[in-house]
Formats: sequence, structure tokens, C-alpha cells
Amino acid sequence: MAAAGEPGLPPPPHWLATLLYMPLLLAAGWLLARPLALVAPGLRADQLDLAGLVLALLLLLATLPRRIRRGWGCGDPWCRLGVTVPWRLALSSGLRGLTVAAVLLVALTAGLLLSGQARWLGELRPAEVANALALVPGVGFAEELLFRGWLWGELALGRWGRQALPLQALIFALVHPWYRAPGLLAPALLGGLLLLGVALARQRQLDHGSLWGAVGLHGGLVGGWFLVQHGLVAIRTEAPGWWVGPGQGDVNPLGGLSGWIVLAVLLAAQRTAVARARRPSTGACRASSSGARP
Repeated sequence: MAAAGEPGLPPPPHWLATLLYMPLLLAAGWLLARPLALVAPGLRADQLDLAGLVLALLLLLATLPRRIRRGWGCGDPWCRLGVTVPWRLALSSGLRGLTVAAVLLVALTAGLLLSGQARWLGELRPAEVANALALVPGVGFAEELLFRGWLWGELALGRWGRQALPLQALIFALVHPWYRAPGLLAPALLGGLLLLGVALARQRQLDHGSLWGAVGLHGGLVGGWFLVQHGLVAIRTEAPGWWVGPGQGDVNPLGGLSGWIVLAVLLAAQRTAVARARRPSTGACRASSSGARP
């Protein structure tokens, strides 16, 4: 498959269009959600914001195929994004991502328990389980479609080339509220998010372009960690933030040394696997043959 910018194909997407695409969708979703306050006056501000995010996701799903057809010169956008892949590949990569997430969470929880910074509860209520299950496709699919699907591919088609992978991870990290963490925990959380963004991209490479492994890994980590700290363990309130991560009641281990360690182990294993792979890919359309890049 020829890259954008070659004869017969449209030029690479302009950097300004890439920069503004998602903020404009978020702004549109936020504005469209405002009338809900008139229909249902009892809605809280956070519920309106959540409705705006849902509307922004729907706008993304509606507009993304046309953008990729026109800007990327691709006739099958969902295949290029790694969504519509052979079902065996989708199933195997998704289960692999969930398995990796489970292993990481077990290691992280064991580290907290063995270090004395948490105690075991082992309590799971139906409401928490349902919430965790909703987080897997909700956060996992939405963010992976946006960052490891659209953004990574768009950056690779532009001037960034090989820098597209770390750049998408940096943007992924920056758009999260890492700055709310106190003191030095803020840059630590930013660094943890950056490592996660790289790991999720590596996961898609190892899955021959399928997005579902990254969805399983990302969603599994978010949903699984929700279960861990809302039923399975109780993290000590006096636990040092440098070890467990920032947050009171909702600790984010990506900003702590414990989270950095498990991510470093994952990245080392992924690097070895990518090096052994013949032709790691981020383009699912040709995964079964040549392994095209985005």
C-alpha cells in the first residue's frame, strides 16, 4: 500500500488539522450536551460532562471513516484502524491483551501487599464488577481508537515518520490530568502515562495491526485496577505516593515506582518480542501478508 503523499494519493494531513480534530469534536460534544440540563434539571455537572464525552465519541465514529478515506487515501478505514480484522485475530489479540493486563495487575497488587502498603479484603460487589466491565470497552476502545488507531496513523503519514510512536504516546500522556497530582508526583504520573502509551502501541505492533490487543490491555488495566482498589485490597492512607502513586481513595499507580516497575518489565518483554518478530506491523489490512505500516 502506497503512503499518503505519493503520486495519485492525497497529501499527508496538515498538522493543524490533526491538532484541532479531537478538540473540535470534544467541544461539539460538550455543546450538544448542554441542552440536557433543560430537559433533566437534576443532572449534575459531571453527568453532563460524561454525556458530552459520549456524544464526542459518537461524532468521532461518524466522521472518522470519511476523514481517513480523504486524508489517508484508504478505501477501508476500519480495517486500516485495526478494528475490522479477521475474527480469530481479533479474539486472540483481545484475549492476549486482557491476559497481559491481568498479569500486570497481579504483580502490582502483590507488590503492594508484600510491601505492607495494602491489606487484602477480597470483597467484590455486583455494582463494582459492572462498573469495571463497562470501563473495559468504554475507556479501552475509545482511547485506543483515538490514539493507537487514528492519531498514530495520522502522525506516521505526516512528517513524523518513526517519531510517530513516541509522539502519540506523549500526546496521550499530556491530555490526561497528570498535572493535578501534587509536587513531584505530577511529572512521575506524566512519565507513567508516557510509558503506557508506548506499551499500548507496542502491543498493536505485536498483534499484527489489530487494535483489539491494545483495547484489552488498556481496558483491562483500567477496569481491573478499579476492582483492585474498590473491593480486593485497601491501600493504606499513609502509603507513600512515590511507591503507590498519587491519589486519595483513587490511587493511580502509573505515578508511583510500583507502576513504573511493572511497565518497565512489560516494555522489556515487548521489545524482545518485537525484535524477534519478522515484520511487526501497525496496519491490520495487510497483516496476513506483508505487514503494512500505518
